Amino acid sequence: MTGNSADTKETGGPTGTLLLGAAPIGRVDDASPRLRAALAAAPVIAAEDTRRLRRLAGDLGVELTGRIVSYHDQNEKARSAELLEELLAGRDVLVVTDAGMPGVSDPGYRLVVAAVAEDVPVRVLPGPSAVTTALIMSGLPTDRFCFEGFPPRKPGERARRLAELAGEPRTMVFFESPRRLAATLAAMAEAFGGDRPAAVCRELTKTYEEVRRGPLAGLAEWAAPGVLGEITLVVGGAPARAGLTDPADLAAAVAAREGAGTPRKQAISEIAKENGVPKRTVYDAVVAARGDSR
Repeated sequence: MTGNSADTKETGGPTGTLLLGAAPIGRVDDASPRLRAALAAAPVIAAEDTRRLRRLAGDLGVELTGRIVSYHDQNEKARSAELLEELLAGRDVLVVTDAGMPGVSDPGYRLVVAAVAEDVPVRVLPGPSAVTTALIMSGLPTDRFCFEGFPPRKPGERARRLAELAGEPRTMVFFESPRRLAATLAAMAEAFGGDRPAAVCRELTKTYEEVRRGPLAGLAEWAAPGVLGEITLVVGGAPARAGLTDPADLAAAVAAREGAGTPRKQAISEIAKENGVPKRTVYDAVVAARGDSR
């Protein structure tokens, strides 16, 4: 990798290349040869924590020759504009966060969007990821999964978000602070059911790596006294439900909701969603059951 990329914009003007380098999430020897080469050669390095970058380079035996700038949540918007100027001027920019892949709950996304809009080449230097590492170690299904980042910090917002995810059929991966882990596990047990399987992955690839597997209620009890370290949480998806399909059953379910005080339109919408059928199907079932011509 050199300071001037061989890639050019469609207008013919040379640009730099935006490089996103995955940093070790624990063991330093997980760093890829490509990351080592990029650290040594990049003319501009944007680091989430410049001190941790220098420590990483020292551990890898790499001499940093490029200009180092800080690039974190607080200055990401303004710094992205500055880094884009460097790219448009023909200089490669390497983005490195504290651990894992830039752009995944870490700075990087804004700069990628800006670079793509300007036809600046974007390259990823693959490597460690807490998301996929925890997913595989969890013992939960890996064929379909989604990454949900950090749950909301405020209890009310967190409860609403988890309620939205209660029916998510895919395995879910979250990041969480150790200080909020017990409260989040308890909230998940409330929203998803205490018997929903999950895994708490702590200090991945580090000396005190630990994976706790079990139902959400049990994990919440385990975490209550306090947990230390970097946390990645994996939760099993909602089990498949055998929904109602018979028109009479659908109409009866709506009637029961109405009897409990739910407006008919809302009841039809809820029953349709819960049973995976179109609202029109439920509406027609209700009309047929009531002999209603509306």
